[in-house]
Amino acid sequence: MIVVESSTSKHKRNILFIVLSGIFLTNALLAELIGVKIFSAEATMALPPAQIRLLGDFVLDFNLTAGAVIWPVVFITTDIINEYFGKKGVKQISYLTIFLIAYAFVVIYLVTELAPANFWLDVNQVDDKGNPFNIDFAFRKIFRQGLGIIIGSLVAFLIGQLLDVIVFHKLRRITGSSKIWLRATGSTLVSQLVDSFVVLFIAFYVFGNWALPQVIAVGIVNYIYKFVVAVVLTPLLYLAHYLIDSFLGKDLAEQMMNEASQDISID
Repeated sequence: MIVVESSTSKHKRNILFIVLSGIFLTNALLAELIGVKIFSAEATMALPPAQIRLLGDFVLDFNLTAGAVIWPVVFITTDIINEYFGKKGVKQISYLTIFLIAYAFVVIYLVTELAPANFWLDVNQVDDKGNPFNIDFAFRKIFRQGLGIIIGSLVAFLIGQLLDVIVFHKLRRITGSSKIWLRATGSTLVSQLVDSFVVLFIAFYVFGNWALPQVIAVGIVNYIYKFVVAVVLTPLLYLAHYLIDSFLGKDLAEQMMNEASQDISID
């Protein structure tokens, strides 16, 4: 029996995919751009340094990339796209995101090579403490990242996304339509375990001068943060499902989730 989908259903599918893709792309690109800032989670919350001793020689605090603040939004959006559009939907948006992030870094590199206007380099520019600074140097320093970090970030992102898809659908076969939290949070925890170490290994071991124990130690601290955030944000998945199901309608929502579980995606 051939089911003919109404134009209204197709429109709702397309609107949902566009909105989810926009959220995914925006947060992934923003995370890459703001990732150059390293912040102290303890100091932000007015707590003493954690001083975690790992692998003997490394005493680490929760000093994290600013991109980690919004990466959980990418995790959640990935799981939602997986839920309603299947493997094909996640792969489409992941490949497009990697291309656009790479494009953004190329544009940023070219822009930092432009000769600054003389008035923009006004020697009277000072910070909030009255110290003079070179704004062009600051601009280049903030926006231009090392090649190793860029490559490591893109490779880790791709591996993490593809692994998330695989684990999500394996858990989906076990849980069926129930236990959204298990397949969503479970797939995120597994994919981010790999992501946390791949990006550090490529950026700071292959292209940098970190020792392997340091990569492992820092990766563990990063993963602890991602693990906690993934668990804490689990209720947002249910809120997202409620809002999306209300928009789609019960019948269309169930149809899309059944198709996604069978790896039938949008055209």
